[in-house]
Amino acid sequence: MIFPHRNIHKYTWTSADGKTHNQIDHVLIDRRWHSNVLDVRSFRGADCDTDHHLVIAKVRERLAVGKQAAQRFDRKRFNLRKLNEPEVREQYQIEITHSFAALENLNDDEDVDRIWENSKENNQTSVKESLSARIEAE
Repeated sequence: MIFPHRNIHKYTWTSADGKTHNQIDHVLIDRRWHSNVLDVRSFRGADCDTDHHLVIAKVRERLAVGKQAAQRFDRKRFNLRKLNEPEVREQYQIEITHSFAALENLNDDEDVDRIWENSKENNQTSVKESLSARIEAE
């Protein structure tokens, strides 16, 4: 057994006379997941009206993000160094001011999600126009 336990935690079956013990119940796992098994032992205290003891395995769960899921998020980069140029900075400030001015004219009964999408699109448009849209996919 690969997990060090006392003998009473290794056997899984006790005979009717109470003197014979064997390890006859096992945990099977696929070879590719064998490194995720942290511990296996038997518990004698579970009362299940049987001569077998409860066998419990502690298993680590690993979640993996697939390559397709990672590519779903299309992040864009902009050349922020252009903001050091006074003309570009001024144009960007004007574009952002116009996009916030558009938000002030909204009604209170409009859908919050739609307002968010509109403001996000306005900001992205402002950035694209003022920073010459040097966009690179990460």
